[in-house]
Formats: sequence, C-alpha cells, structure tokens
Amino acid sequence: MKKHSVVFKLFIVTTALILIVFSLVLFAEGFFFERFYRSTKIHEIEHAMAQFTEQFNKDGLNEQQVSRRLASFMNQNDASISVLNDRFERTASNPYFLDLQADNKTISISIPKEGMEMDAIPQKIKIGDVLVIDGIFMDEKDTIMQPVAIKHDNLSRLQEGLVRVKGKVADFVLPEQRSYNPLYQDALIEDALREWKPKAEDESRLQKGSVVQLEWQDKWSGVDYAVLISSLAKGEDGNRYIFVMTSLQPVGEAVGVLEQYFVYMAPIIVVLVIMLSMIYSRIVSRPLVMLSRSAERLAKLDFTEQTELHSKDEFGELSRNMNALSRNLDAALNELTHANKKLQEEMEEKQRAEQLRKELIANISHELKTPLGIVKGFAEGLQDGVASEKRERYLGLIVNETNRMNALIMDMLELSKFKAKAIRLQTRSISLTALIQKVAESFSHQLDSKYLQIRLDTAADEQLLVEADSRRIEQVVLNLLSNAIRHAVENSVITISIKRTTAGKVTTTIENVGPAIAEPDLSRIWEQFYRAEHSRDRKSGGTGLGLAIVKHILELHQSRYDVVNTDHGVAFSFTLNESRGELIE
Repeated sequence: MKKHSVVFKLFIVTTALILIVFSLVLFAEGFFFERFYRSTKIHEIEHAMAQFTEQFNKDGLNEQQVSRRLASFMNQNDASISVLNDRFERTASNPYFLDLQADNKTISISIPKEGMEMDAIPQKIKIGDVLVIDGIFMDEKDTIMQPVAIKHDNLSRLQEGLVRVKGKVADFVLPEQRSYNPLYQDALIEDALREWKPKAEDESRLQKGSVVQLEWQDKWSGVDYAVLISSLAKGEDGNRYIFVMTSLQPVGEAVGVLEQYFVYMAPIIVVLVIMLSMIYSRIVSRPLVMLSRSAERLAKLDFTEQTELHSKDEFGELSRNMNALSRNLDAALNELTHANKKLQEEMEEKQRAEQLRKELIANISHELKTPLGIVKGFAEGLQDGVASEKRERYLGLIVNETNRMNALIMDMLELSKFKAKAIRLQTRSISLTALIQKVAESFSHQLDSKYLQIRLDTAADEQLLVEADSRRIEQVVLNLLSNAIRHAVENSVITISIKRTTAGKVTTTIENVGPAIAEPDLSRIWEQFYRAEHSRDRKSGGTGLGLAIVKHILELHQSRYDVVNTDHGVAFSFTLNESRGELIE
C-alpha cells in the first residue's frame, strides 16, 4: 500500500473515525449507561403506576380483582407492588394463587411471599393440568390452603400435620417474566416499609399527586432497589397508596460485565477495525484505482481494454463516460488511420498507375513500332515498284500487321472498359461443359498444326450448370485455351478438368505440357503487356493483354483464379458459382 495512495489515506481516516466512535461509545457506557438505565426504568414504572392508579380509581375493584391487577402489574414490570393504608401499612393481598378443582369444590391455593421459592412451583402450568399439593387449610370449609409443596405427580411421603389435595387447575396467576426470586423480592416490601419513615414533605407531595422516589438496599443481599410511592383514591378507611419496588441489580451487573467485556474485546475490536478498514478502503477505492488505470491507458492511446463499472453512482457514470470517450477516440483514430492508409494506398496506386502508364506507353510504342515499321517498309517497296510477283505478298503482310495492330487496339479498349468499371455482366444459367466443348472445336486448325489433343475430364452424362455471363466466360476460355495451345509442345495432350469442389462452386482447370513459368513471373503474369522470359514473346502471337482481360472478367464473377507449374507444364484454373436453376439457351 503506497503511502500517498488514496487507499492508504482512506484506510487511515476510516480507522481513526471508527476508533474515535468506539472510544466515545466506551466513555458513554461507562459514565451514562447506568444513569440512563435507572432513569428509563423509573420512568416506565411511573407510567405503569399512573395507569394502575387510573384503572383502580375508575373501576372500584373488589379484593380479588385488586389481587389480579397487582399480579399483572408485577409480571409486566418485573416489580413488587403493594397497596398501603393511610398509616402506610401494607394491606393484606395475595396476588399469586392457584384455584384447584377437587372433590366437587374449588380450593384456592394462595402462594405465600415467604417460605416458598420459585423452584418449588412447577413450570408451564396450564388450565386443566392435574396437580398434587401438600399444605394446610386456612378455613373451616377447607377451601383456602397455604401450600408447602406443589408437584405435577404424586409426592413422596406426606409430612405430619399436612393435607394432600389432588385436582385440576381451574384458574391461576403466577409470577411470569420476572428476574431472580420474585417471591423473595415481594417479601422485602415489609423490610423497606419498616426502614422508610414518611416525612411531612413526602406526605405533602403524595397529597398533591406526585410520586415519591427513593433508593433502598437489602442488607442481606446488598442489592439496590428503587422505591416509588404514589397515592390512590380514598377508601372507606381513608387515604391509600401504592408502594412499588424494583431491583436495580441488573444494571449494575450489566455495567460490570460490559466493562470486563470491553477490556477483553477492545484488542480484538481494534484488530477487526483495522482489517475491516483496510478491506473497506480497498473496496471503496477500487473503482477509483480502476478508473485511474483506465485513464493511464487512454493517455497512452491504448483502447484495447475498457473498465466497466456497473454501479449506479458517480463512479459508474464516470466509467461509462470514459468508456464512451475511449470508443470515440478509438473510432476517431481508426478513421484517421484508415484515412491515412487509404491516402497512402491512393498515393501508391497513383504511383503505380503512373508507372503502368509509362509502361503502357512504352509497351504500346514497342508493340506498334515493329508492325508500323514493317508496314512502312513494304509500302515503300510498293512505291518503288517491286516486281509484280512480290506485290501480293507485300500487300498480305501489310494486311496481317494491320490486323495485329487492330487486335492490340481492340484489346486495349476492352481492358480500359474493365478498368473504368464500365462492363456490366449479364449472368444466366449456362452449361459450362457445352461452352468449353464449343470453344475447343474452334481451335481444331491450331491443334492439328501442332499435333495436339484436348481431353475433357468430366462425367460424360453430367451437364454442370453455372451462373455466369456466357460471352465473357467464352472470352476467358478462348484466352486460356489459346495460351495453352500456343505454349504446348507438339504431340502432347491439353487436359481440361471441370469438377465440383466446395459447396456451390465449380472449378475449371486447363493444363498443357510445355515449359514452366519462372516462379517470380507467376504473380505478374496477369499484368498487361507482361511477357515471361523463355515462355512468351512476340513471335508466338498475342497482344500481351489477354490474361489481364481474363483477370478482370473473373474478378467481376467473384471467381478464385490461379496459375501453377505442374510436373509437365502449366495449369490455369478458375471457379464459378454453380447454378441451381434451369438451363437457358
């Protein structure tokens, strides 16, 4: 991690902020948590006392209903409560009880505040459960019992002086959701009342409806309790009050445990903060680092790799803009490169055209110079009055040379049309086999003069149809076959092969037996006026433009053409698209 990098700076800032927040949390918990807990707890108890007082004063409850209200208050607020008379003495009440249906009567089991612990009461009691209770009846009708032992099943041997009752639970109110031993806590109300001596100012505040708050400590356990006293509606015997006491031990224990917890957890938390800050810093700064590298590549005009961030925030928008910039720059540079390349090609083409023009002028001059010289010589001979027996031969030679010059000019005009792209093909479905046979028959005189034979290599009954301009393809075959005959050795065979090759393609190969073409000349043989050494010269005939015309015709047909040296001679080949339609005569 570089010292001045964004990742390092973000890591330092994040770590410092988290550690500061963590320190503030520790400080707040050490100094304010206990106060906050006490304040919140007392406020909740005061609110519950206000609701209890309102319902008590409004409904005018009987003793049993008051007991249920007291039990509900204690269970909901985890606090002990008692109703006091005008002398601040505790009135008799048994909030927790069990009503047992046994022997066709209901026995009320009052849960005592002293002499019994919560462990002695079975857990998860439901209406209809069968219980066995050992205890003492407190009335003559045996309907009120003070329990000593309560079980779901039969108890052990009955102790002397106790009565055993077995029956189904008809109704009950028991301690629920209370911490520690609620029965013991409820019994401490007597001790707290004995130590609390109401002062005149306390009575005055109670008369005004205010709540008196104080703290009391159990000498035996050392647990602190919050005590709240408020007034109720007057009864038949005078003023009444409610006395609520709730333990403050949980907050003290919680604060102590938290202090120990943070002592052990602080080093682990610091390590985790450092690790998470490092990971967080890398995650947050990763898009920025990627964009920085992308910008560095753009500065080097490298557009091969694009950084794509799919987030919808500013980083994602910046990434998309940079990618768009990269594509635009790449397209602009490609266009410039293409334009420069095209310009360079045009310059090369112009240079090549200029060179070809010079060669063309030189070739034309050379090609026309000789026949013109011959014509001039024979014409001068005629002017000088040669013998009559030579006049016909001179005139025939003049006509032959004139025809040669005319053929050269016509080929040049034809080639110029191809170069100007003025030729339009008229394609149709034709029989390539029939066309080649027709052209071959036209060379019967030349074949006989050199004792040559033509062998057509194709299925006898197969008529291969191609999609082509018949007149132009006939011109191609004429040139290639004429070239093959011209350079073939006497008493040899010229092979013409017509075969299907790749799907939809028909390949025609014309091979003769004769001298090979030099390897450097194979790529230039299609150029105009180009004559390969040892194989082509003016005496052998031709204008030097035939293969150039063939090249242009085949390119218009999108044909693949080639010339190769074989073991015995030279083979020209070209392809045409096979036709799936009907033959058009």
